[in-house]
Amino acid sequence: MRSVYVHIPFCNSICSYCDFCKVLNYDNWSTPYLDALKREIDEYYEEDTVKTIYVGGGTPSCLSVENINYLFKILSVIKREKNAEVTFECNINDITREKLEVLKKNGVNRISIGVESFNKYNLKLLNRKHDKKDVFEKIALCKELGFDNINVDLIYALPTEDMMVLRKDVSLLLKLDVDHISTYSLIIENNTALYNKKVKNINEELDAKMYKYICKKLKKKNYIHYEVSNFAREGKESKHNLTYWNNEEYYGFGVGAHGYVNNMRYENTRSLNKYMKDNYRLEELLVSNQEEMENEIILGLRKLKGISVSEFERKYQRSVFEAFNLEKAILKSYLVQKGDYLYIPEDKIYIMNEIINMIM
Repeated sequence: MRSVYVHIPFCNSICSYCDFCKVLNYDNWSTPYLDALKREIDEYYEEDTVKTIYVGGGTPSCLSVENINYLFKILSVIKREKNAEVTFECNINDITREKLEVLKKNGVNRISIGVESFNKYNLKLLNRKHDKKDVFEKIALCKELGFDNINVDLIYALPTEDMMVLRKDVSLLLKLDVDHISTYSLIIENNTALYNKKVKNINEELDAKMYKYICKKLKKKNYIHYEVSNFAREGKESKHNLTYWNNEEYYGFGVGAHGYVNNMRYENTRSLNKYMKDNYRLEELLVSNQEEMENEIILGLRKLKGISVSEFERKYQRSVFEAFNLEKAILKSYLVQKGDYLYIPEDKIYIMNEIINMIM
């Protein structure tokens, strides 16, 4: 059963670290964009039942109430399984009672909120417009209106940050009492404001120390570390993101979206003008069996549980031990087999990229 990702590129302000496909929000663009989104879905959706829908961006919550309703009218053609997970990304500043009520009415049952930090210097560097008071008030409002499945994002390893700032951020994050936390080490991507200002990453030792602190602190508070950057209370793991990490198929709709359907990986154009003229696809690639096995390793080993040896063989008619040279990684204890699962130990997950390079 597939999943659906829907990209809304509009933002009321542009964060300094963001390299996702986005543009400043103008009302006269939003409705024509949604019209084009409807046409793309009409053209490519195969009328199957999906298990998750994820509306991301950009900042979907910057849409007007009218356009949020219009968006879900468009998405109503997509058949959902009975307990489908429907996630909507929100910016703290956009959250209002009216918008949350609209989301509730349209079947959204999971909210993902970009908190990123509580520290005023971090927030200024990231060009985020909220403060600590806003975060607590808006998340309390989400809970009041019945959203009990909430994810919050944290960005760490900023050049304005030391361990004391991180400890304070994590402490406040835990006080929000939400079921899912995503944590991301700051990456300075090309063509972002931080890159243009020549901002440099902190040293790797401090980055690793921060990551280990986050893992230890959240684990102590009964969050399950189930993927490199993600922590959840039991049963609250992101079903949508697990679609990616399990290397399963999903639709990607919207400008800049990626998808994987019928063994075809595709990327949509990042040009808003081309997209609204119905020139959706930038690139399509029919994936070979070898490439799919490699994706299974690259994506699956992001999960702390790892990959199922028997499931790998069922999907590809080949043993993972024959397909890849795992001996060196196993001898170095970079990979461990426990029962049916092959995984990277938690104390080695920080060097996951090096381990995967060794395997490949």
